[in-house]
Amino acid sequence: MRELNIGGLRIAVPIIQGGMGVGISLSGLATAVAKEGGVGVISAAGLGFIHKYSGMSYAEANAAGLRYEIRKAREQSSGVIGVNIMVAMTNYSDLVKTAIQEEVDIIFSGAGLPMDMPSHLTPDCKTRLVPIVSSARAAKILCDRWKLSYDYLPDAIVVEGPKAGGHLGFKYEQLEQPGYALEQLITDVVKEVGYFEEKYQCEIPVIAAGGIYTGEDIVKFLNLGAKGVQLGSRFVTTKECDASEKFKVTYIDADEGDVGVIQSPVGMPGRAIVNNFVRSMKEGLRRPVKCPFHCIRTCNISTTPYCIVSALYNAYKGNMQAGFAFAGTNAFRATHIITVRELFEELKEGVRNALAERNLCR
Repeated sequence: MRELNIGGLRIAVPIIQGGMGVGISLSGLATAVAKEGGVGVISAAGLGFIHKYSGMSYAEANAAGLRYEIRKAREQSSGVIGVNIMVAMTNYSDLVKTAIQEEVDIIFSGAGLPMDMPSHLTPDCKTRLVPIVSSARAAKILCDRWKLSYDYLPDAIVVEGPKAGGHLGFKYEQLEQPGYALEQLITDVVKEVGYFEEKYQCEIPVIAAGGIYTGEDIVKFLNLGAKGVQLGSRFVTTKECDASEKFKVTYIDADEGDVGVIQSPVGMPGRAIVNNFVRSMKEGLRRPVKCPFHCIRTCNISTTPYCIVSALYNAYKGNMQAGFAFAGTNAFRATHIITVRELFEELKEGVRNALAERNLCR
C-alpha cells in the first residue's frame, strides 16, 4: 500500500481508524493505531460523560475531556492523531476550536455537512480538515462553499457508504439500492473531486469507508480511485479498543441477522447490533424523562424514544441492558479479540495476497 498524503501530512499506512463514540475510540485505541503507521482517531462524542469535572457543565467537560484525550495520545505516540467531531453536536464549534488549539493533526467531521469548519482555522494552524460525506453532490457543495467563503479546500474527503456502523447519511430506502453502494459513491466522488484538483492544482485524496473488512476490500477500493480507507468495526474487537470487554463480546457473539438499522435521535438512521434495549425502544417501551445535556442539536426530548448519549455511554461501560452497540454490517464476522498490531499485519497480508491474485489473473 502506498503512503497517504493528507495536506502534506504523510501517513505510512493508508488506514484510518474511524472515530467511534461514546468512548469506543479514545486515546488508547488512537495511540495504538498511530504507532502502526495509520491514523488514530479520538471520538469527541460524549466525553462530558466520561470526563466529569467539578463545577463544569456537560459541554465544558466535553471540551476538557477532548483536550485531555488529545494530550494523552500525544504523550504516548508521535504518530498521526485525529479527532472525529459530529456536526450535529450542540457544542460543535467549541470542540473544533479545542482540537485546533491542541494542534491535533486532523479533524474528521460528519453527521451533517461541516459548512463553516474552515472559519475556525488560525493563521499558524497546521490541523488538516477532512469532511465525511455520503455523495458526490455533498462533496461538491462543500468544496464550492469552502473555496468561495474561506479560500480553502478539504485536505481529504471521507466517503462513508451505507454499510457503515453508527449514523448513516442516507434514507432508509437508499441503504440497499445499488446506486448508493460504496463502490459507486467512490467512483462518483473521485470524479467530482478531480475537477477541483485540476482547477486548483491540488490533491484531495478520497478515503473509502463503510463495510470495509479485509485486505481484499482495501485493494478493491484503492483500485476504484480511493487513496486510503477508514475502518471502524474492525478495531472494536482489539485489545486496545477503549470499550469494555462486554461491548467487544457483543460483536463476537453477534450473528449476521443481529446487525440492523435503527432510528437515532440525531435524526438519521443508524446501524447497530439489535439487542433487548433496541427492541424495547422500537416497541415504545422507553422514553427519556428529561435531558440535562442538550448534546445534539437535532434531538427533541418530547419526541425522541431514548437518550442516545446515555445509551451509548452505558454500552461503553458494559451495561448492554441499558444501551446498544453501533456496528457496521460486517461486525458479526469478528470471532476473537486481537491486538491492533495483529490486525494491521492481517490487513497487510490480505492486501499482498489480493494483489498477487490479481497479478496471476492478468
